[in-house]
Amino acid sequence: MRGIRRPGWHWLCLLPWLAAPAAAQDHLVRDASREAYALPFPGLGEYELQRFRAGRGLFRQVWLVAPARDESIDGLGPLYNRLTCIGCHPNNGRGRAPEGPEERLQSMLVRLSVAGRDPHGGPQPHPAYGDQFNEEAIPGVAGEGRAAIEWEYREAVLADGERVELRRPRLAFRELGYGPLGEFRHSLRVGPPVFGVGLLDAVPSATLEALAREPKPDGVRGRVNRVWHVGRGETVAGRFGYKANTADLRQQIAAAMVGDLGITSSLFPAQNCTPAQAACGQAAHGGEPELTDAQLDEMEFYFAHLAVPARRGADEPQVRRGEALFAATGCAACHRPTLKTGVHPRFPRLSEREFAPYTDLLVHDMGEGLADGRLDYEAGGREWRTAPLWGLGLVERVNGHTELLHDGRARNPVEAILWHGGEAQAARDRFARLPRAEREALLAFLRSL
Repeated sequence: MRGIRRPGWHWLCLLPWLAAPAAAQDHLVRDASREAYALPFPGLGEYELQRFRAGRGLFRQVWLVAPARDESIDGLGPLYNRLTCIGCHPNNGRGRAPEGPEERLQSMLVRLSVAGRDPHGGPQPHPAYGDQFNEEAIPGVAGEGRAAIEWEYREAVLADGERVELRRPRLAFRELGYGPLGEFRHSLRVGPPVFGVGLLDAVPSATLEALAREPKPDGVRGRVNRVWHVGRGETVAGRFGYKANTADLRQQIAAAMVGDLGITSSLFPAQNCTPAQAACGQAAHGGEPELTDAQLDEMEFYFAHLAVPARRGADEPQVRRGEALFAATGCAACHRPTLKTGVHPRFPRLSEREFAPYTDLLVHDMGEGLADGRLDYEAGGREWRTAPLWGLGLVERVNGHTELLHDGRARNPVEAILWHGGEAQAARDRFARLPRAEREALLAFLRSL
């Protein structure tokens, strides 16, 4: 039988979980090690920890080509990007961009689309290559080709004369396996951190709508990207993905499984093959679906209960000064310090708690410099979801780099800020005018997150 074999447990194990109210801060862990993004909510009961470990095992699982001796973990491909989820989210954190064209896209991917929209208002997939460029393939199937990044550089000058080198990627496609790409749009995406996503999932849609209606300074607007909910068959508020193009956590997991690993589920039962990819369509599969609902349940539980690293040094004078400057420059208009969850129907530990992600989960016009020109439901080619900033100060320790933004072009927070335009232009310019000591204070605040 496919699925998860859980260790033995008694129904009495459930009583503390069902009865215990959520403590105000029990989604935080005071851990600043390389494992800071991969820890469970403190206080989980034994049955909850068993579910957490089962989901973690699937997240870290190296998936196998079907047929395999262990049918619960086969079904890789036929087309895919990585063998395991954690390959794009190392240590549950951020992926990074290649240094040059000879280096592979190890922890990032390329979205594809052509003119028009799909039946639900989303991007229209490329007729030969689909909606995601899959470089890898199982034996007997041709991969889609190679994506190679070269960097273009320019300089930005701050008001005090400090010069900052900025870079942006230029993408080329090589060794195409299914003919020329023709007219199309593409968008590079680095694997994002996955901790705290259960809390983001539990913010009510009504809260997002209210945030979008709130008056904001500097011409900042922000709006909800309305997207197709596969499970419910209706249009809802989006919240996950760099353009908030996915409805909820469960759909995000299932979409990544089929898009990145070629693992089907009840939400996405079709293999990731196009009509132009005949061998792909005829390849062996690992069941229908390949990821059982029980496995999807465990993965969802795992992601929903990944804790958030607590801030460090929040009371230091420089950090407190930087926090005030973060608000005064206008950054907090989009990177909203706190949100509140509603009542979660299945995961009571997520219910009715205030947390500090530094995002509004809305999409904003970020200017031409960051534009990919690719529509994604109601999000335009210049619009991106406000990135959560929690855990920012630990990226280097957890992932060994400090790259930021959707395509990893920013090598540190200063570069990331200087790429802001559009609705964020005024805040970006205020930062650029700050004296060095005040810039350092603001950056110290960001490192405390």
